[in-house]
Amino acid sequence: MNGRPGFVNGHGSAVARDRSRGLAEVDPVLDGELVEDQPFAAVRIPWRRRIKRWWQSSPRVPRSLKTQAQAKQAAKDWTVVLLRSPWRFLGAVVRGVVTGARLWRRWVAVRDYREAAEESQKLADKFGDIRELTLFRWKVTAAVLAALALVGVLVRVLYGERPLWIAGAVASVALAVLGRRKDGSPGRKPSLAGPRTLTWTMDPQVLVDAFRDAKLVGKDETLRLVERATRVGDGWAVTVDLPATRKAADVVKNREALASALAVDEIQLIVERVRGNGGHAGRVAMWVADEDPYATPPLRTPLLGVRQWDAWRPVPFGRDARDRRIDLPLVWTSLLVGAIPRQGKTFATRLAAAGLILDPHTRLYVADFKAGKDWIAAEQVAHRFLSGDDTEHVLALKDWLVELVSEVQSRYRRMRELDDEICPESKITPAISRDMSLNMPVTAIFIDEVQVPLEDRTPVEVQGKKLTAGEYIGDLLTWLAKKAPAAGIVLVLATQRPDSKTIPSGLRAVLGSRFALRVMDWRDSNIVLGEQMNTRGYDSSRLLPSHKGVGILRPDGETEAGSDVLAMTVRTYYMPGEDWQEICRRGRGLREAAGTLTGHAAGQDAELLLDSAAAAKAISATPAHDSAQAALPDPLSAVVDYLGEHGQGREFVPTAELVDALDVEPNAFGRQMNELGCRSDRGRVAGEDGTVRQVRGYHTADLRAAIAAYRDERAVGTERADGS
Repeated sequence: MNGRPGFVNGHGSAVARDRSRGLAEVDPVLDGELVEDQPFAAVRIPWRRRIKRWWQSSPRVPRSLKTQAQAKQAAKDWTVVLLRSPWRFLGAVVRGVVTGARLWRRWVAVRDYREAAEESQKLADKFGDIRELTLFRWKVTAAVLAALALVGVLVRVLYGERPLWIAGAVASVALAVLGRRKDGSPGRKPSLAGPRTLTWTMDPQVLVDAFRDAKLVGKDETLRLVERATRVGDGWAVTVDLPATRKAADVVKNREALASALAVDEIQLIVERVRGNGGHAGRVAMWVADEDPYATPPLRTPLLGVRQWDAWRPVPFGRDARDRRIDLPLVWTSLLVGAIPRQGKTFATRLAAAGLILDPHTRLYVADFKAGKDWIAAEQVAHRFLSGDDTEHVLALKDWLVELVSEVQSRYRRMRELDDEICPESKITPAISRDMSLNMPVTAIFIDEVQVPLEDRTPVEVQGKKLTAGEYIGDLLTWLAKKAPAAGIVLVLATQRPDSKTIPSGLRAVLGSRFALRVMDWRDSNIVLGEQMNTRGYDSSRLLPSHKGVGILRPDGETEAGSDVLAMTVRTYYMPGEDWQEICRRGRGLREAAGTLTGHAAGQDAELLLDSAAAAKAISATPAHDSAQAALPDPLSAVVDYLGEHGQGREFVPTAELVDALDVEPNAFGRQMNELGCRSDRGRVAGEDGTVRQVRGYHTADLRAAIAAYRDERAVGTERADGS
């Protein structure tokens, strides 16, 4: 490139002319030529790919033809339409005849003239005229019928039967059009409806009516079909978009009303919000079973058909209503199982244990506070085992937990010293867990009837401070649930008393996976599954008593149902006593072959490696805010969390703001807060436009008073327990 400043296209006089005209001097303009270092090679796209790209992106191509699955479903739909069209046409003709007969009867009876006379109270005066007009219309009807008959005979004689068949076809089409289904038309809506069935699979309008009847959409609103109704397992699946401003969360929460509108039991209906790239807040995926999916006998666990299992793989846990296999991840998480007696709680817990038993590189701690025969077979493989509900068993569990706290701290210290290739993060890996020289196997502790040790009031002394054994065990379990999963410690707790007094809220808050079989009421269900889960449509108290082993699973990790599914109803696999004993025998054989049989199973009840001081120091290092919050019940703890981030300096918080931020049901939230001594009041808040309006909400001073009262009450209860 070349050029000279002050010259335009090589003409120096141009500058002088511009200055004489009062024009300002500009930057130099350079002449040049663009030279490419390398020749550009155009990428040729194959014509097949270009056609495919146009086909997928063109709005002129129907959606049903863009994917193979949609094309197959469209072909099935059209096949059904063609097969049903003769019967639908015949039905429309019949309805047209009925509708035409009613219209003719109204006309011949002079119904409009008679009604007008009745409204004006002149029926007696007009009776003669009405009768005369009625007779005239009867005569017109007779004349028209006679003329049609005569024309038919003449056409038959002169031209044969073909014109009559053509006229009949035209008349039938006209009657079918007259008799087409249309809301509000006479003769087309039965006054007494018949039984409701899953006709929405063929008639989407029935699905729209069901949403309207359930008050999930307005009368003038409709649904948008995203995916056609298809057969999935023993039921129908469909995906729809709700109208603007309608939320899928409301549909999930009101699943029972939608099931009633569809005439199915709510156990047959699964409603999920579609999340991720293919979903949004108003997209709903539905699946409706043909019949009760849990009425058939349960399936045996597939672990019976395998010789060995890998603990790092999710354990086969059960099947959902769509008959999809649901596997439960255990490593790097923890599990809480809750139910009332005789609902399959121990069976579900043993299913989680079975996968770990079949891995010879795992270490098991088993504490059975039911003191029955359910866990006796695990003695063959357990590193530590106890069965009983006495004080000595509770104190033994305390020592186990202290040992595990020390083990976790030791593992973190050793992982810091490992090479980054062996341990890239502060987490245990499959290679580390199987390296016997490192001695960091996946370790799982199973505690059945965990409410027994948590409610124990035996006094213990921890660093000069008197506590009950239950409180100390609760603190130890909470610490392990927070810190131990990354070190390879799996915590599995089972209880038949899921209430806020038995299991501390701080412990429940850090347990990753939850499984709730049938419980007594929604409060117990929320304690197992999490705060306000009943308002999101997940309430295990509504499960049927006949559905043994059926519960609501809230997994911590990806399952067959997807990684974005909040919870799902699962029927656990069936594993009776003989199958459980067979799995334990197989697990012992694997450990003997691998040389990993230790502790109680090997007849070597080694002395516990206790470091009570280090354990107490680790627990006391937990931030005061966490321990304070752990003492608070739901939903007060969630309110404290929210105000900690958004409530600095505020004296009043509107109820609507809390309901929206916590995603809870307003009525249930107000009732629970009232039970905790927090009553809403009216206060004034400033809007974004500067206007001041009066709304209901909570004064932060009242919330602090309720928190203090709750803690004082709990402290008094603890002192009484210590005194006793």
